[in-house]
Amino acid sequence: MIRNQINHILDSLPEEELENVLWALEHIQSRYLIKWNLFGKGVKITNLFEQSQKLIELWDESFTYDVSEETKQNIHYNEFKWHVFSYEVLDCLKDEAARAAFDNVMKDEIYVMYQGSPYVMLYSNANELIAADFDTEQDIYLFDKSFSWTYINTHESMCGPYFKKSIKK
Repeated sequence: MIRNQINHILDSLPEEELENVLWALEHIQSRYLIKWNLFGKGVKITNLFEQSQKLIELWDESFTYDVSEETKQNIHYNEFKWHVFSYEVLDCLKDEAARAAFDNVMKDEIYVMYQGSPYVMLYSNANELIAADFDTEQDIYLFDKSFSWTYINTHESMCGPYFKKSIKK
């Protein structure tokens, strides 16, 4: 029944709109495959709506503790937090070294946030996750519950991924 409804809608659209439909379907499929992979690894996902803003602030405090507001403004930090690494304001592991560090770090429970989203998720039973599980994710920030490390995959193929131990004092 749903397929018939979808087909009816598709049949009513002009050819030039079908490309937009294809992009939307590819995005839906990608999200589904990512979730399917996570569930296959036994990961439990919990949305942390009420705690999200505080967790985002704690990420900022933990990983950009000594970066001035002026520097953040100059590198467009509010657009992309990972600019502190791409502009080399902070040292971090990059590329394959970052991927290896993420693969090897303990991650029973990790927080997951996306640039531009006000919500953070908790992934429980996450030890089997590896960097490759997030290769198709854009501007994703993963970090442990004690804020001792973060792993970031960006939307820019020439930037990242990045792995950083906390600089919080």
